[in-house]
Amino acid sequence: MTDVRVTVNLPGLKMKNPVMPASGTFGFGDVPQARKYDLNRLGAIVIKTTTLQARTGNPQPQISVLGDGVLNSVGLTNPGVRVVAEEKIPQLKRQYPDLPLVASVGGASVEDYVKVTQQLVATHLVDALEINISCPNVKHGGMAFGTDPKIAEKLTRAVKVVSRDVPVYVKLTPNVTDIVEIAKAVEAGGADGLSMINTLLGMKINLKTRKPVLGNVMGGLSGTAVKPLAIRMIYQVSHAVNIPIIGEGGIASAEDVIEFFLAGASAVQVGSAHFHDALAMPHIIEQLPQKMAQLGIGSLSELHK
Repeated sequence: MTDVRVTVNLPGLKMKNPVMPASGTFGFGDVPQARKYDLNRLGAIVIKTTTLQARTGNPQPQISVLGDGVLNSVGLTNPGVRVVAEEKIPQLKRQYPDLPLVASVGGASVEDYVKVTQQLVATHLVDALEINISCPNVKHGGMAFGTDPKIAEKLTRAVKVVSRDVPVYVKLTPNVTDIVEIAKAVEAGGADGLSMINTLLGMKINLKTRKPVLGNVMGGLSGTAVKPLAIRMIYQVSHAVNIPIIGEGGIASAEDVIEFFLAGASAVQVGSAHFHDALAMPHIIEQLPQKMAQLGIGSLSELHK
């Protein structure tokens, strides 16, 4: 039975609770951690970022688990949009027909994003799109999509033209001077919502080998170490835009979910917590109503009033 206190309704996503995995952490619903329990317990599922062509990713090692977070340089490994659209998504929807599905889109150019979006939307099995503008580079000048407001707006507008009636959430990078400026640009481009924050660029060196712990030298830092930054950025952006925010960055407990909602988020994604607890999301979902009752919170929606 659905607990109405924790239900969430966002563009394209009617969720029984606000919890979903961050893109990449549950693959296409086909990785070991996604098989540990019935995914229907989740509010939604976000699949791994899909690019036009298959990608093998960055050199190994790709992941380093730290005490208060995780460094990763996976590099958007995926089988390419044709395989995802024809095999991965249909297989996932056959197994979980009622679970809202968010497909993540990546690319190396605006044209890439448009083509991937078209093929994913054509499946008629995707409830929402998450446009990952946090890592790739554009053709002109090598400037990252997510750090230039004009380019971010242009990309968002191009994707919206071909996304039909599928809502578009744009995933923002924290590696910018002013994330509010990027958020406003994306909203101006027609985004239905935001997803934030992606990882912060970090690095760790092994003292014995005197070499970086990641094969790609640097990688994205996630986990509890970045949570205060995520809270701050979501708070700032929520006061500057009128579209919903899916929050992420160090969420590992029901208390974290409530804090993200108080900052301005309307749903959450869980990523690094799975390295310490394979059942992190079910545990958070179970604990959320109890923690809300302890704090005198009648529903998640009232936290935005």
